[in-house]
Amino acid sequence: MECRVLSIQSHVVRGYVGNKSATFPLQVLGFEVDSINSVQFSNHTGYAHWKGQVLTAEELNVLYEGIKLNKVTRYDYILTGYSRDTSFLEMVVDIIQELKTVNPSLVYVCDPVMGDHGAMYVPENLLPVYKDKVVPLADILTPNQFEAELLTGRKINTEEDAIEVMDLLHKMGPETVVLTSTDLPSKHGDQFLVALGSQKTKKPDGTNTNQKICMDIPKVDAIFVGTGDLFAAMLLAWTHHHPEDLKTACEKTVSVMHHVIRRTITYANEVAGPGNRPSPAQLELRMVQSKADIENPAIVVQAKVLQKSS
Repeated sequence: MECRVLSIQSHVVRGYVGNKSATFPLQVLGFEVDSINSVQFSNHTGYAHWKGQVLTAEELNVLYEGIKLNKVTRYDYILTGYSRDTSFLEMVVDIIQELKTVNPSLVYVCDPVMGDHGAMYVPENLLPVYKDKVVPLADILTPNQFEAELLTGRKINTEEDAIEVMDLLHKMGPETVVLTSTDLPSKHGDQFLVALGSQKTKKPDGTNTNQKICMDIPKVDAIFVGTGDLFAAMLLAWTHHHPEDLKTACEKTVSVMHHVIRRTITYANEVAGPGNRPSPAQLELRMVQSKADIENPAIVVQAKVLQKSS
């Protein structure tokens, strides 16, 4: 059976962010991807200049109506990322609810993009929509530490806090939660970033198991755009291939990220020349060049199982 994803994210003409970051890697891994572009920009907003259009909630609904009229609304996955408008986000919620009635086993992968490092970069009125409507529908959730704290109202200062926050997020709806980045100290030193994950699965006999994992990810000194979108897409793909093994799914996801980022920074530094900081254009993800790594990533980051409980 083919596996079909509806991805509602931003689009750029040049470079990789949103749907441009998610579509190619998913296709390489055998998924059919239907894209709705929430914005269409010339390039990402980290450049000096950018131009483009923003899709309204009404325009989103028109596109969806077209799909519906042709009776091609059976999806296996929905993937959403950045949204900066409450009416648009609420329309996305309506669409997901409807698509879940068409296919009750549909999996919704949500990257609740709201901010980072203590600051929101979307309007604050999006938070209650995420909390009350979006997260309860999500099956897989990929917040960073700040977003997880916003959604739960709990601060993360220790690994125990992070585990508690993931459990609170489970109670809100999602069966799989991955904190894609935290400020927790890594035992390997400050050149590493700590990410954590938690997955609840129901066994055939009806009992629940819960696997919690932790990863130390090597840091790269540069600002990349589109990596969060790539992460969510790869987590979708690898949890599909390893549905009850969050450890393996996360190792493959993070290893893909590592290979793409390493290739990107190596290229960017070469093009920028010695002593120069690469430009946003030079730091665009080397996605096509990483095709082999996306298909079959050499595992470079091991996940540690923190607890596995029934």
